[in-house]
Amino acid sequence: MPEGPELHLSGLYANRVCAGLHFAGKVEKSAVSKNSEVPFCNPKYTISAVARGKEVKLILTPASDKNEAASVIFRFGMSGSFKFTTEDDLPKHAHLRFYTKDSPRHVLSFVDPRRFGSWEFNGSWQPERGPCVMTEYEKFRENVLKNLSDKAFDKPICEALLNQKYFNGIGNYLRAEILYRLHIPPFMQAREVLEAVKHQDQNGDLSLSKKIKIKKENPDLLQLCNSVPLEVLELGGKGYDPENAVDYTAFGTWLQCYFVSGMKTMKDSNGRTIWFQGDPGPLAPKGNKAKKPRKSLAVKPKPVKVEKTASKRKTLTVKLEEKEEIDGEEGGETRAKRKRRVKEENVVQEEETKKGQRAKRIPRGRKTSKEPERDVSRRSSHRGSAQKTPSKRGRATKSQTEDAATPKPRSQRLKSEKPQKSPKPRPRRLKSDLSATPRNSPKVKTRAKRKSTVHDAEAKS
Repeated sequence: MPEGPELHLSGLYANRVCAGLHFAGKVEKSAVSKNSEVPFCNPKYTISAVARGKEVKLILTPASDKNEAASVIFRFGMSGSFKFTTEDDLPKHAHLRFYTKDSPRHVLSFVDPRRFGSWEFNGSWQPERGPCVMTEYEKFRENVLKNLSDKAFDKPICEALLNQKYFNGIGNYLRAEILYRLHIPPFMQAREVLEAVKHQDQNGDLSLSKKIKIKKENPDLLQLCNSVPLEVLELGGKGYDPENAVDYTAFGTWLQCYFVSGMKTMKDSNGRTIWFQGDPGPLAPKGNKAKKPRKSLAVKPKPVKVEKTASKRKTLTVKLEEKEEIDGEEGGETRAKRKRRVKEENVVQEEETKKGQRAKRIPRGRKTSKEPERDVSRRSSHRGSAQKTPSKRGRATKSQTEDAATPKPRSQRLKSEKPQKSPKPRPRRLKSDLSATPRNSPKVKTRAKRKSTVHDAEAKS
């Protein structure tokens, strides 16, 4: 999620790309976005940006009358950012677009793939947000130390640092880096940590020069809330953005705790993961064990290939070539040719064996064994009386092999031995019987008369 430094970098980016350009026309909103329309349309206006904590304000100033300036305040959510492109190269998730007047037309667009970001036309800074930790440091420090009695400071220090009412601009990776540098357990009570800072400020025995020296050598928590985000601003670019490889590598090498291998992780009561080292603190959630992260954002240099490997490969190839030459001189063929010849011989041999197996196959219906034929004519028609013969695939037992050698005559069953409840076969009717006409029918008589007349005519002739 973009934090205070990223919002400030986005404001600086908008000021840089929009400097000296004039915009015109209507501010367009994508049909997909659920945010409100921006009812601003002017034939010629300029754009400038101001950042405060986790908010950025774009100021739209008409060229005709600067007093009629409008503004749009952006909250970036999880994935918001500004991009300046040509009209043809418009980003896919550009949900709010400002078009330039001159051709070729360019577009300053608010890009938000996850659509968690929002904007407000002619709005104001959110009142529940405190002073910015970077641009309003004195107000930020005073706001925190005056309100230590608030319930927000009963919570662990890692959760209090995400409260934008007092720490406007601090996010997940910044709190991890700040607590790591001061060796403060993340689940220590926030009031206990900040009361020590307040006591140090109220110590009147020290002179002003000594206080300044102590703060430079041993900065407190509130000082790091200002200096650590400023370090990210000095990196330039977009900080953690992995799309820009140069900025990402610089940010990865700058990290000391967040997503660094060897650090422990634990989730707070809000479900946010905190990276730390050492003891988590007395207010750690019960049953929540610290874990080690699998990945690391710190960019590791790629291992350089050693020249020895290349030399080894060369020596191996030379040795193989020498062996092939020696084999060619002795046998009249190289190793590769020999492999091909052996493969061809194997294929021919397999084909010959297949042909021989096909020739040896016996057609169905012919008997191969010389066993005496059994008398099957006297078998009973009842299926249950016949004994089951062993299957061809099953293994023959000792008794089965003896029976096969000397077959015994089967005893004939009398009709009286048949089971009484055996079903009797139903007589079938032929189609000819069903379709036959009776002899006394008129059709048969007419046919007989015709035959007799024909027979008499033939006898007379």
